[in-house]
Amino acid sequence: MTAPEPDESRIRVALVDDHAVVRRGLRGYLELVEDMDIVGEAADGQAALDVVARLAAEGRAPHVVLMDLLMQGMDGVTATRLLTQRYDGVAVVAMTSYSEAHRIRGALEAGAAGYLLKDADADEVVNGIRRAHRGEMPLGSAVSRQLARAFSAPGGAGLDSLTAREREVLVLVAAGLSNRELANRLSISERTARTHVSSILDKLGLRSRTQAALYAIQEGLAPARPGP
Repeated sequence: MTAPEPDESRIRVALVDDHAVVRRGLRGYLELVEDMDIVGEAADGQAALDVVARLAAEGRAPHVVLMDLLMQGMDGVTATRLLTQRYDGVAVVAMTSYSEAHRIRGALEAGAAGYLLKDADADEVVNGIRRAHRGEMPLGSAVSRQLARAFSAPGGAGLDSLTAREREVLVLVAAGLSNRELANRLSISERTARTHVSSILDKLGLRSRTQAALYAIQEGLAPARPGP
């Protein structure tokens, strides 16, 4: 007997946390949300990889994974990196108790689609899942404030230091374009695109394209996370 096709109108969600009570609480609420299905749970990073692999083999991989970061065995950052490398259509949203800027950056640079705190309101979690599914970058309000403080710290000259072309490149970097795609979009060479990106990072005191994308979001230049 052929298994029924998954309902693509509903968001498939997997929960990863080493505390069963947290998973039960999330499941209990999200099961009441009309456009969401809980399709799997895991208590550590390796179990999360196994669960997603099984679901993907069944043709019903989760659209969104809520991922704790600090767990026994494989941690959430490592699991996030591996999941996003293996599955283009899976968005991982970090959900943790920690709001330090270095943890936020670490998770997002590993490929997380967003970052929420465990004390977030239920509606904020639901909205975050929906936003991640749409390809946006959900950041909790406290997370956004922490990033804003981090980006306003000394070390970079700010947007005023960028040329008009560099601002244009920054917006496209935040949209997820590679150097080759930047070059094609702007009718410039790939080498020139790399030079623009390097100049942006240097002027803003940033270390990576992910940080540049976050900076653009914080400055209101790019409201959405790149799509898959």
